[in-house]
Amino acid sequence: QVQLVESGGGLVQAGGSLRLSCAASGGIFSSYAMGWFRQAPGKEREFVSAISWSGDSIYYADSVKGRFTIARDNAKNTVYVQMNSLKPEDTAVYFCAARIYFGLPSRNPNEYNYWGQGTQVTVSS
Repeated sequence: QVQLVESGGGLVQAGGSLRLSCAASGGIFSSYAMGWFRQAPGKEREFVSAISWSGDSIYYADSVKGRFTIARDNAKNTVYVQMNSLKPEDTAVYFCAARIYFGLPSRNPNEYNYWGQGTQVTVSS
């Protein structure tokens, strides 16, 4: 059983920055891919970014490319996403997810096995 706990969300003005963290326990964190997704009110969950077990393969959604940076620290069982130049349209609940059977990232939320409870990010204009 893998548990994921996100932190770092909050309220920020447009143009500001936040860093989200996702701490994992259970399983072998260094062996599986991790992803970040988000869900705004009334919208479907959407892909944000994902990283392979080694950190060598990284994907970003076009909407966040150049503004967000994903990273992982396997020694700390933690994955991060640094979010810069935030926009009001980035407002959502952000979830981290673990893809435990494959070490490569995916943009498809259905390919992830475990999810955190989410952390709210609100960007004011």
